[in-house]
Amino acid sequence: MFSVLKPHRWKLAALLLAANLGLLLCLACGDLKSVSEWVWLDIIGEGGSALLALVWLGLVLKSRPAGRVTNYLALGLSCIFFSWWIDSLDEFIRLPDSITWDHWLESGPMPVGMVLLTIGIYHWHREQLAISAQMEKRERLFREHRLFDKLTPLGGADYLKRQLADSLAESLAQQQPLSLLVLDLDNFAAINQAYGHTEGDAVLQALSHVLLLNLRRQDLLCRLAGDRFVVLLPNTGERQAQLLAQELRIAVQALAHKTRQHGERLQLAASTAAVMALDETPEALLKRLNLALARAKSPLAKSA
Repeated sequence: MFSVLKPHRWKLAALLLAANLGLLLCLACGDLKSVSEWVWLDIIGEGGSALLALVWLGLVLKSRPAGRVTNYLALGLSCIFFSWWIDSLDEFIRLPDSITWDHWLESGPMPVGMVLLTIGIYHWHREQLAISAQMEKRERLFREHRLFDKLTPLGGADYLKRQLADSLAESLAQQQPLSLLVLDLDNFAAINQAYGHTEGDAVLQALSHVLLLNLRRQDLLCRLAGDRFVVLLPNTGERQAQLLAQELRIAVQALAHKTRQHGERLQLAASTAAVMALDETPEALLKRLNLALARAKSPLAKSA
């Protein structure tokens, strides 16, 4: 539990500090109420709401990787918790009528938190739609489970070749362009050596989700082998495929993957290549794609 929350320790530390500062401020300016003055219904309602917000925050941080969407959700829930926390302190501490800042601390963070939480839920919803769209493609051929990769929710090399053969025939019949895009992680072997194969598998799983979120609904992402992924791009010319390849490279560089053991961020990078299909076999097209990737990974190409 604590190892999962470790990458988010600064968020939790900041929230704990803010909650304690609010408590100390109220204690410094007010007086404690006697037990007879406590209103238990308000204590249960306001304190319980603050506790639930804290539980929601823990569940979000435990179940999601670090990133922009997680930050929105965490900040939103933190503001909501802080607002309810300050509100519940009124049940135990009596502040002078001349003090007005407590109303700002009670009411101010709540709408900010609701807005941030709404933004986070919206982007989370979009993530789930993208992942569900990919899973729908997988479920169509669920009985052919041997064609799917065991590590990621993606089709494997054999599945890619079957889909590529059908797409080539369809592209030729409809006179529509078809392109292939390949993405290969740079120095992935070094990650396995430094952090172990379990961490390397976690990187590949996180990478597959990032790629899915940056593709269109009609695109098909497959894991060709190891750290190499191929995207089938129907109705897409080579220029558009190259632009998409650049977007995927940027998305990989922005991936905030942190190791499970120490929580340190891994700086990832990838090489990509894209080619448009001609009147050729799937094997010939894949061979041409691999040659394009080899040129992209060459030192001369990287220095250009």
